[in-house]
Amino acid sequence: MSMLQFDDDAARHIRRVYSTPDVVQQRAEVIALLAAQPGERVLDVGSGPGFLVASLADAVGPGGAVRGLDQSAPMNAAARDLIKERPWAGIDDGDALTLPYPDAAFDAVVSTQVYEYVADIPRAFTELRRVLRTGGRAVVLDTDWDSVVWHVADRERHRQVMAAWEEHLAHAHLPAALPGAFRRAGFRVTGRHLIPLFNPTYEQNTFS
Repeated sequence: MSMLQFDDDAARHIRRVYSTPDVVQQRAEVIALLAAQPGERVLDVGSGPGFLVASLADAVGPGGAVRGLDQSAPMNAAARDLIKERPWAGIDDGDALTLPYPDAAFDAVVSTQVYEYVADIPRAFTELRRVLRTGGRAVVLDTDWDSVVWHVADRERHRQVMAAWEEHLAHAHLPAALPGAFRRAGFRVTGRHLIPLFNPTYEQNTFS
């Protein structure tokens, strides 16, 4: 997985971004789409600071189990601290290409803003399918960076900024290709949803 590298300061910044109202609303919509039920086993691939893991743990309750997986040590440390009062949830070190779980281990898998960093999508989705039980479900959220609309005075500079940003991604326009990639991996695509992030004013910790 080709990912941004997060030190402790970067991990703290991500926690602030993930606490902003627009990202909180996005997370609520992802949770609603996944519809985790009490007693279920759920995996969050690329769990970051653990906000989604904590919410999913509350949804499945002590009779269920939630695992978060991330390759960033500072992110995992923050996530473990966040979920420490939920012993049925845990955080594991690893990446999307080699999921450290047995076959059919989960009822549901979720991943937000992760697969756009993964070069080998077929292998990653084969792994995703492997760890899901028959009839299990997956929700994947990624961004097509052509969809970014910003009000800027210097369009050429903005184009250069976006081009520089896209250089660190394996797939800057992944969402358009997701349905086909899922089908080739053996999934049945049951829905496609658009979740916008709207920042009407500049705030330090928003994506704007």
